[in-house]
Amino acid sequence: MKAFLLAAGHGTRLRPLTDSIPKCLVPIRGRPLLDIWLDLCARSGITDVLINLHAHSLPIEQHLQRRASPVNVRLIYEAQLLGSAGTLAANREWIASDPAFWILYSDVLTNTNLRRISEFHCAHGAVATLGLYQVPDPSRCGVAITDDKGVIVGFEEKPHSPRSNWVFSGLMVAGSALFDLIPPDIPADIALHLLPRLLGHMRAYPISDYVLDIGTMSNYKKAQTSWPGESRNAALAGEEESQAIPELPGGKSQRMVYGESS
Repeated sequence: MKAFLLAAGHGTRLRPLTDSIPKCLVPIRGRPLLDIWLDLCARSGITDVLINLHAHSLPIEQHLQRRASPVNVRLIYEAQLLGSAGTLAANREWIASDPAFWILYSDVLTNTNLRRISEFHCAHGAVATLGLYQVPDPSRCGVAITDDKGVIVGFEEKPHSPRSNWVFSGLMVAGSALFDLIPPDIPADIALHLLPRLLGHMRAYPISDYVLDIGTMSNYKKAQTSWPGESRNAALAGEEESQAIPELPGGKSQRMVYGESS
């Protein structure tokens, strides 16, 4: 499979750290976040990764020149930010006729089993599958409502009184039909402009593995002590574990959330 690894943002929530370092290269216990991502992609059956660049693009290029990447990497520089959905639209030909592809937010730290999520997606035929996980405070996110089959049928963005603590993980697998739903206006954002067009055509996949958005300084500091590492995780153990479809917590009419854009 191929994957978009979205990395073009300025990382303003991580300033002053990102005044000189691109957010995808910030170290997690001494390892650049980008290296963690590329290794996870390789373990999960992803062979080709497209990384969009804008802020601090040269350090990323130099880092990849020094490191032997475990996957094929294509770098796309955006002189003007296209937005997360705009990047997808601009590189539609790269996906070509592939039946499914990944969309990954580079400021997410995770060791989950991407292969299992993509298999779930392909088995259910939705336009997209969103990985969701639980957080203590979802008030800066939008609430998504699912039916009893786990189909996302409604959103409530950044509610004052969240009805759930399930949030979009920044991990999303989709089929080529997604491109036809991307709005033509640029910049276009996945969470703000694309996901609302996918109501009734998205599946929710609950994730119980480690997931943390390190896009804020508080979460970045938390990652330095909470990150369990990659030596033993769901991605490595996936071949032995059951491939049963995960149940949505709480039964029918479950209210879930998708996260704020980076």
